[in-house]
Amino acid sequence: AHPQIDTFGRQSAGAAIETARAALKSERAFALMRPPGHHATRDQAMGFCYFSNIAIAALDALENGAERVAIWDFDAHHGNGTEAIVAGNDRIRFASIHQFPAYPGTGAKSFDNIDNYPVAPQMRRKEHIDLCKHALDKLIEFKPSLILVSAGFDAYARDPLVQMTLEREDFAAFGEWLRKIDIPVGAILEGGYSDDLPELIDAFLTNWAGE
Repeated sequence: AHPQIDTFGRQSAGAAIETARAALKSERAFALMRPPGHHATRDQAMGFCYFSNIAIAALDALENGAERVAIWDFDAHHGNGTEAIVAGNDRIRFASIHQFPAYPGTGAKSFDNIDNYPVAPQMRRKEHIDLCKHALDKLIEFKPSLILVSAGFDAYARDPLVQMTLEREDFAAFGEWLRKIDIPVGAILEGGYSDDLPELIDAFLTNWAGE
C-alpha cells in the first residue's frame, strides 16, 4: 500500500462528506478524488477502496438534516461495501447496477432496502441504460431528501477491467437525468480506468450542469 494511503483515504472520505453537505444546501457537488470507496466495508479495505466514502457521507447526511438518503451506484462493479454498511437502514435506499459475474462476486439479488441490478457481460447498451434509469426512478419513489451518486466510469465500452458497453453520451445522459430531478444531488467518483476517463467525467458534469 502507498505509505500515505491513510491520509489520502481520510481526505476522500472528507470530500464525500463535504459533497453531501453541499448538496443539502442545494449546491451541485462532485468529489473528484482517489481512492474510491464503494468496496470498503466497516472494517476492511478492498478493491482499490480504503474507506466507504459514500456510506460515510450518507450517514453524516442523516445526522445533518436529511430525512432519507438514496444512493445510485452506476459503477461497473457491485458496491458491496456500501451495501454491507447501509443494509437494513430504513432511511437509506441503495441501488447498484453492475456487471455480474465480476469482482467482487456479490450483488446477484435484491433485498430489503437494497436494489441490485446485475448486468451480464456485453449486455446490449440500451438494456443497460434502461436498467440504470429504472434504478434511479425507483430511488426517486423513495422520496429521498438527498441522492448520492457513486459515479464510476468503468462501465465504459473501452474500460480494461470489465465487459460493458456504455459510451460517452450515456454518461452525459446520466448527468442530464440528475439535472432534471428536483432533489438535492451529490456525486462521488468511484472507478474508471480507461484513458478516456477525463472526457467521460466531463460529459457527465457538463450535462448535469446544463452547459
